[in-house]
Amino acid sequence: MTEKKDNGGEPIVIKKYANRRLYNTAKSSYVTLEHLSQMVRAGQDFVVNDAKTGEDITRGVLAQIIFEEEAKGHQMLPANFLRQLIRLYGDTLQGFVPGYLEASMETFSRNQEAMREQVHKAFEANPALANFEALARTNMEWFENAMRMFAPFATGMGAPPGAAPKPPRKDVEIEELKTQLATMQEQLSRLVKDN
Repeated sequence: MTEKKDNGGEPIVIKKYANRRLYNTAKSSYVTLEHLSQMVRAGQDFVVNDAKTGEDITRGVLAQIIFEEEAKGHQMLPANFLRQLIRLYGDTLQGFVPGYLEASMETFSRNQEAMREQVHKAFEANPALANFEALARTNMEWFENAMRMFAPFATGMGAPPGAAPKPPRKDVEIEELKTQLATMQEQLSRLVKDN
């Protein structure tokens, strides 16, 4: 997806004032978090700067948009995912997480259209459900391979000499994800059968 920029190729500058108001300098108007959310969905690139200090606070504002969406009931972030993410703050692997999450989202974005197409086909005819399941399996395999990449950092640490090594927490988390994926596939199968 190509990002649209209304400022001759430069990101649009949004200023955030002490009274928490947001000002779009490209359109010379005040905007809300909802407006910024729409800009993100439209692919418009922007930065948010503190009006007084000039500090770039874009990440905090984007996180606030996500928080608002979650509070409205548009929940996408499972509690276990959020717990795992919080655990990684201050961890030795913290530096790897942003790149890993970014690569995961890029892969998901590349597969997003194919997934939409498969879901659409699944509701039109039952045989397409197998294609959706294959795509879900492929995504799960990619995720497992990515998690194995971090396994050398997580295995063998903290076990006393001679003790049987405990299975890495990542394996347990992958099993939980597999269970959740299987549950979603069952629910999708039931929905298709009901139609």
